Amino acid sequence: MALLGAGAVAIWHDLVPEGRENFYDWHGREHMPERVGIPGFRRGRRYAAIDAPLAYFNLYEAETPDVVSGPDYLERLNNPTPWTLTSVKDFRDVARSICKVAASFGEGQGGLIMTCCYDISDADSDRHVAALKGDLLPRLAADPIIAGAHLLVADEEASAVDSTERKARGIKNRVPRWIVLVECWADETPFADLCATALGDEALAATGATGPIERGLYRLQTTAV
Repeated sequence: MALLGAGAVAIWHDLVPEGRENFYDWHGREHMPERVGIPGFRRGRRYAAIDAPLAYFNLYEAETPDVVSGPDYLERLNNPTPWTLTSVKDFRDVARSICKVAASFGEGQGGLIMTCCYDISDADSDRHVAALKGDLLPRLAADPIIAGAHLLVADEEASAVDSTERKARGIKNRVPRWIVLVECWADETPFADLCATALGDEALAATGATGPIERGLYRLQTTAV
C-alpha cells in the first residue's frame, strides 16, 4: 500500500513545552479527525522526533493535489475552532508544504519514517524525478525493512496562501520544496543506517539535489482515517 492518493500536506513544527499536554489532546481528539473529515482527505498521521531538527512531523494524504489546495480545505483553515485558535499559538518553527505525490512505492505503513528535504534546480527537476522513480525509491521500497518510499513536490503558490489559522500561530511558514519520505516497519538502527547510505549527501547530489539537506527520523504516534 503506497500513499493514499496523489495529494499531501506535510507539516513539521516545534512546540512550547507547556503546550504539550493540550497539543496531544487537541490534535488527537479534534484536529486530525476534522482534517480527515474534509472531502478527499484519506489519512492523517502524526510522528514525534527521534533524531530531527523539529519535534513533530504530520502527514495528510488526499486523493488529488486539487483537494489539498482546494476550497474545502481552505474553508477549514479560515474558520478554525476556538480550541484550534488556542492550540496553534504554542507552535514554533513551522514548515508546511502543500504537495503533489510525484512517486510512491511500498506495501504498508511504517512505524518509523525518515523525512528528507532539499532543493532542485529547475534544470535538474526532470532528471531528479526520473532518477527517484526509476531507481532510488523502488530500490528502497524493495528492501525487507522498508514499508514505503515516496517523493513529494511542493506547490509553492498553494503553500504560500495565507489563512486565519496561520495568522493565529503568529509565525510565517517555511516551505520545503522537495521531500523524500521513507517508512520502516522494522527496527530503528538498521533503518537509520540504510537511510544514511541511500539518502546520503552523495547519493542525493548524484540525482541533482542541492543542500542544505534536512533530515529527520520520527516515530509514529497516531493515525486518523
